[in-house]
Formats: sequence, C-alpha cells, structure tokens
Amino acid sequence: MKLTTKSRYGTRLVLDIAIFSKDRPVTLGDIARRQNISPKYLEKLIRKLKAAGIIKSRRGPFGGHMLAKDPKDITVGELVRILEESTAITDCAESESKICGVCNRAGECLSRWVWVEAGAAMFERLDNITISYLVSSSDALLKTEKAQTPPSTF
Repeated sequence: MKLTTKSRYGTRLVLDIAIFSKDRPVTLGDIARRQNISPKYLEKLIRKLKAAGIIKSRRGPFGGHMLAKDPKDITVGELVRILEESTAITDCAESESKICGVCNRAGECLSRWVWVEAGAAMFERLDNITISYLVSSSDALLKTEKAQTPPSTF
C-alpha cells in the first residue's frame, strides 16, 4: 500500500495540533504555514478527522482546532484508516471474500494471502504508534531515524 498525501499530511496535521494547541485552538492558517500544506487541502482532512472524533473546532475570533481525544489514544493506524478509507494494500485484499474478482486468478490465487497478511502486519505496527509517543520522542526519533527502528511498544 502506497500511502497517499491524505495519511501523510493528516498525520502532520494532527501532530501540529498536538504540539501547538496546549491550551488554545490553533488556526488552519498557522498549521498550513508551519506544515507548508494548502489550507484547502487541510480543510478536507479536518472534515474527515472531525467526523471521526479526532479533532474538534471552535468558531470565532479565538477559534481554531484542537484534539478531541488525548494524544495517547490516537494512533497512526487509526488516522490512516480514517483518511485512506481502506486498509488493503492491494485491490484483491479489500474484500473478506476468498474470491476477489479483481484478477484472472480469482479464487485460486495463493499470493492473495500474502497481501492480506502484509496489510495486517502493517496496521498492527501503525496501531502501536501513538501521537503522544511521536510528540514526546520527536528529538530521539529524528536523530536515530536512519540508524534504527523505534521500540515496538509505545
């Protein structure tokens, strides 16, 4: 599965809000400027994240966006599911049915099992990475990004 900008930018959006909205909402314009992402695109992402209960908004002169949930209760896996609207890494792994109907090997393709398992493993990992962990460990993660993989529990 190649993650789209929805997941990548949506994660950056949530991280920005987690970092900058300690006691007050942050404006879309400030997020757009810091993250170098179009405000129009961020609006689309915020709508989905609000509908899913991740972000809440306040109108008015002191309005903006805040997290609706504790950062320790928001995982990257949850964000990807919300924003990508699918957890399958291939078309044939989207359905629970053994017969996918996508290719000419439908119903007799042993490799489909690989893609179903790979998707499950990816989300198992993403479901263990919380926004809280990323914020609190940002310095260490950025320094060791190329050297090692973060610990398995967050």
